[in-house]
Amino acid sequence: MDIFQTLSISSSALQAQQTRLNTISSNIANMETTRTPDGGPYKKKTVIFQSMPVASFDKHLSQSMKNATKGVEVSDIITINSPPKKIYDPTHPDAADDGYVSLPDINLLKEMADMMSATRAYEANVTTVKSAKRMALKALEIGK
Repeated sequence: MDIFQTLSISSSALQAQQTRLNTISSNIANMETTRTPDGGPYKKKTVIFQSMPVASFDKHLSQSMKNATKGVEVSDIITINSPPKKIYDPTHPDAADDGYVSLPDINLLKEMADMMSATRAYEANVTTVKSAKRMALKALEIGK
């Protein structure tokens, strides 16, 4: 694997983790959203990753008999259709006739754990990019 493939894989992972972080922050920001344009409370979203070929078409074609290097991409952002939490608050403007308000079923602790995991993965890929850069610079120094 050459240095450019390493950078390509890491950059695809950085973009995927950025999308994951944006989705998690959207979930946290809408934890108490009781009314959306679609009607009802906000529904939690999650990111689905899949591997993707990194090499250009001609490189991919020549490596078709070998294991082609893969990166990562966001294949979909899905909406979780879990039932909303019911909280008794008859003074809330979106309360039903029985006084219960439907809130999104989003667990702050789980979202924070997912955010920490995405942040760690992002940091690991930044470290990989920095290491590849250092190796390239050392290789250039050897050639002097």
